[in-house]
Amino acid sequence: MSKKHYFDPEDLKKFGQIGEWQKPMADKFFAWYGEVFKEGALTEREKALIALAVAHTVQCPYCIDAYTTTCLEKGADEEQMMEAVHVAAAIRAGSSLVFSTQMMNHAKEMTM
Repeated sequence: MSKKHYFDPEDLKKFGQIGEWQKPMADKFFAWYGEVFKEGALTEREKALIALAVAHTVQCPYCIDAYTTTCLEKGADEEQMMEAVHVAAAIRAGSSLVFSTQMMNHAKEMTM
């Protein structure tokens, strides 16, 4: 018996089909997306590492797969990729922890 999973790695191959129900918007998205990832002030490798870190932050398995591949194709190594993920994790943790000031302020108001 085949077990269906919510995340199917094969769906990543279908990304280009997102215009099936709204082609004009998909065309605009893909044009913009292509421009974003072109070499500019940042190299394509640097942009791929940023994308990999963001993919982990937003926890998109499709993006993680895609940008792991892209990073390797653009010349990033495993150590650089893991470092990018750690940067994303540190920012995510810090953004959670900074909200502890709200909790501490509220608790102080309640106990004073």
